[in-house]
Amino acid sequence: MTIVQKFGGSSLADLEKLRRAASIVLEARRRGHSVVAVVSAAGDSTDELLDMARQIAPKPNQRELDALLSTGEQRSAALMAMMLESLGAPARSYTGWQAGVCTDGEHGAARIRLLVPERLHTALDAGVIPVVAGFQGLSPRGDITTLGRGGSDTTAVALAAGLGAGRCEIYTDVDGIYTADPRLVPRARRLREIDFRDILALARTGSQVLHPESVRLAMVNQVELWLLPAFRAAPGTKVAALPADRRPDFAGVTRDREQGTVTLVGKAVSPEAQPLLRYLLERSGIPALPGDAEAGCVSLKVAHAQLEEALVLIHDAVMEAQE
Repeated sequence: MTIVQKFGGSSLADLEKLRRAASIVLEARRRGHSVVAVVSAAGDSTDELLDMARQIAPKPNQRELDALLSTGEQRSAALMAMMLESLGAPARSYTGWQAGVCTDGEHGAARIRLLVPERLHTALDAGVIPVVAGFQGLSPRGDITTLGRGGSDTTAVALAAGLGAGRCEIYTDVDGIYTADPRLVPRARRLREIDFRDILALARTGSQVLHPESVRLAMVNQVELWLLPAFRAAPGTKVAALPADRRPDFAGVTRDREQGTVTLVGKAVSPEAQPLLRYLLERSGIPALPGDAEAGCVSLKVAHAQLEEALVLIHDAVMEAQE
């Protein structure tokens, strides 16, 4: 079976972490799988490149900015290929366009329009591990484009779909998808599995665990996703199309600082929940205004200073109601 494994920047931040990521790739290979690795820029290197560009020009030319920012992932890909080679496995790095990722011409927020992964097929047939720089592609004019923040997730899912992979594994510094950000909500629970529709709603309303476009691509192409921890053995969270009886009534609560919203997501969430949640917050001294309300997703607008408190209150109240 072919597996696509994507490694986030935090799991590539230094040589020891890079070695750990390479060992995950090699373990899958030892189990008999063909593996394609997709990598993000290491650590904070994208932010550092962006800061350098802005010291030159407050609003850098978007074409040149894409050319600059894409180098972070290319660096990671070359280093990962070298690490795999040093551990005894044949490997080769590829930029996004060498891997056949063709996009539209929207610099900074391009969308994948076509995938031509012939070089990856050739490498896999030869027993070579392809290591692909995520987050990037080639426009119809032949220019380098980038896919926006979190775009390496999108690269990984697109390659999994294009290669007919059995699964796509996203490795990061968290050990799964939670009902809320566990750094802010102590009672947040890790979900063993979550439906595509729920994680898409969470991603669009403030959760930063998976890029919304990657979830959309996975849902359209029925690519089974796994969010897994890079630094320890843990079951992680499976993302798939779940039957109704396995889809949780309550999938999670998110906050969006930009929009000033707190959003509840889940199968049983309906617009009728909005006034109840508003009453819950206002009873605790948090003024709230109605936001979006539809089946499976309800939002409230809250002052920025009270977003975290509102997040905890709504999460814990819903969890208690389910116990």
